[in-house]
Amino acid sequence: MNKKILRPLVLTLTLFVLWVLMSGMFTPFLLAAGLGSSMAVSWMAHRMGLLETQDSGLKRFWGSVAYLFWLLLEIIKSSWQVTRIILHPSLPISPTLVRFRPTQKTLSGLVIHANSITLTPGTYTIEASLDSMLVHGLTSTGAEGDIDSETDRRVTQLEQA
Repeated sequence: MNKKILRPLVLTLTLFVLWVLMSGMFTPFLLAAGLGSSMAVSWMAHRMGLLETQDSGLKRFWGSVAYLFWLLLEIIKSSWQVTRIILHPSLPISPTLVRFRPTQKTLSGLVIHANSITLTPGTYTIEASLDSMLVHGLTSTGAEGDIDSETDRRVTQLEQA
């Protein structure tokens, strides 16, 4: 099948399936609205020329899914660590600020990196720019763990996909 037809069709079907899975409603009106919305987004993407230039779209999609699963595991591990710190009788915290240079080249990559840090319990992004990032950590090891971190590496890899 021709790529000019296949790409919008795949996008429409993918968006419609996501619509149905997220809504959980199966009334005829909502199914029609979901299909219509999916078709409209696919048509706009086609008109903007996005479907012709996105050869790595599937690779980027699966990279994003893999990153989200990895981030979820990191959030769970950090939640456990913060819980242990809070429940410890001596409350072993050492609030720390660290500044480091992120390796992202785009603003979207920087936003993903900063939000990933903030989503992880025990750390919070205070400032973020392409030149530097300022992070607060509940403990010094948690804050210093963001310097040259796995998060930085994975976001940069995702950004380049």
